[in-house]
Amino acid sequence: MSASPAVPTVVKLGGSCLDGLDSTWWDDLARHGRERPLVLVHGWSKPLKRLDPRYSEPSAILRDRYGNQSRWTTPEVIDDIKTVSAVLAEDVLARLEGRGITAERLIGSDGLVGAGDGERWWWREKQLVELENLVGPITGVDPAPLKNLQPGHAYLVTPLARNAAGQEVNTDADRAAAAIAGATGASDLVLVTDVGHLLIDGRPVRRISAEDAAAFRDKGAKGGMRKKLRAAGEALERGVDRVVIGSAAVTELLDGTTGTLITDAHASGEGAGA
Repeated sequence: MSASPAVPTVVKLGGSCLDGLDSTWWDDLARHGRERPLVLVHGWSKPLKRLDPRYSEPSAILRDRYGNQSRWTTPEVIDDIKTVSAVLAEDVLARLEGRGITAERLIGSDGLVGAGDGERWWWREKQLVELENLVGPITGVDPAPLKNLQPGHAYLVTPLARNAAGQEVNTDADRAAAAIAGATGASDLVLVTDVGHLLIDGRPVRRISAEDAAAFRDKGAKGGMRKKLRAAGEALERGVDRVVIGSAAVTELLDGTTGTLITDAHASGEGAGA
């Protein structure tokens, strides 16, 4: 599948795997970026835990009445996210610019990503209690700030959002990447993580339909993979052609060499080995 040079590729960089992306990975991304505009959306989980050990404690994570997990986000946490994201962004932009890709950073809450009201009831010490948690579901993306989408240029997005009350809120980075991919007309969304494939019954999945991925998401997927599968479904619903999940170079993930490909087309590739 080929796409117009003006059509961006959106890449979600998992916060847990950024340290493990070596120079050859960045070389590959730069080669791809010379042919297609890049929008990179980064996570921050590992840098945040390095900043303060309390972010690694179980109490830092909340679970709502529906079983969904969320980082307990206060104004202080927002500030810490911005602190670690600024350091991360400096490193990523330097890696790209050193390879001939001009790059700039955007914070999603600065007019790019909008959010709705978040859940207010959370489990604490085996009781449902009302808490102010500065998180919210993404309600829309205004691509206007991404005004220089062209080959040879990249945007790095910190996936914070702003709600109708004007509050800056935390959002899920995978789902933010999916929303941005849809809003920019991207043909591809690449979710780079620390696992090589989606696993079902312990076996790597090379290709799966959106329908089958959603069924596994609701019945068998856990933790971060559950969110990635939700993001994949949302991206495809927004017009993205394909979503790839994996830990390899972007070119290898897009050409099907490795990783898990998710499309709207029905596929029965659950048992294909890596």
